[in-house]
Amino acid sequence: MLIPWQKKEGYPGAFGAAVTSSSSVIAGLMPPSIPLILFAVVSNASIASLFIAAVIPALLLAFGMMFACYITGKRRGFPRLTMKYTRAEVRSTILNALPALMMPVFILVLLRAGIATPTEVSIIAVAYALVISALVYRDLSGARIMAALTNTVITTGVVMLIITAANIIGYILISGGVPQTVANWAVEHLKDPLLIILAINLLLLVIGMFLDLPAAILLLGPTLVSIANAIGLDLVQLGIMMCVNLSIGLFTPPIGTTLFVSSAIAQEKIGAVVRELVPFYLVALCVLLLVSLVPALIIY
Repeated sequence: MLIPWQKKEGYPGAFGAAVTSSSSVIAGLMPPSIPLILFAVVSNASIASLFIAAVIPALLLAFGMMFACYITGKRRGFPRLTMKYTRAEVRSTILNALPALMMPVFILVLLRAGIATPTEVSIIAVAYALVISALVYRDLSGARIMAALTNTVITTGVVMLIITAANIIGYILISGGVPQTVANWAVEHLKDPLLIILAINLLLLVIGMFLDLPAAILLLGPTLVSIANAIGLDLVQLGIMMCVNLSIGLFTPPIGTTLFVSSAIAQEKIGAVVRELVPFYLVALCVLLLVSLVPALIIY
């Protein structure tokens, strides 16, 4: 929905994919965050404390990425909406768009309230879209259904290939004991807690590029919790560090799920999207450094 709309308004497709792929990971930090729940399971940290601590980093990511969009748009002269509307036109537009706008709200309520699983919600969303398109907007046709099915098959195929590659690489890394070896080396050779924190972040940045976020938390969590206890690092801070860090991997090549999906939807090359992602990488890394080096930001 968002990437085609951005392209329609005159924004480069690669930039639209970059915005969508980077900003979509913020939801993984906002309560109730599944990655944080998984970390709480492996670390016995307080879920409530993790949820509270994640709010400020999530907001920093959101505002930082909005600022990056503003600076990029200003520097490159991206189009701005200058049309003016009367109150009656605004009201009419909102009422006309309300059935479609209710779908993401509907999805979030079902997911957050635990009424339906993600798979069930996806089925409900498709059924809702079909009903609204056919009965309310009356713009559903056989050609549009076939085009939607074709695009879905292509996008799903891309995602499945990414997941397959990620699982293979993750299996190789885990079988070789690479994460545990690096973590143990850091404890044995890096005496300064600050250096160990930086080493943890570097390890997670690399692992996050190849391993899915939940799997990385479940596999690396116990080892990193032991390291955190050894250097006196608060587990809540470690959990936020892990989630922010591994979220960056979701839009980082070579295996970035949101990066590949957004690129496929925008029909843009990965390299072009990665170039547009540079400001968003800088924002995410700045937030990661703040979370890692300023514990008062998240522990209160």
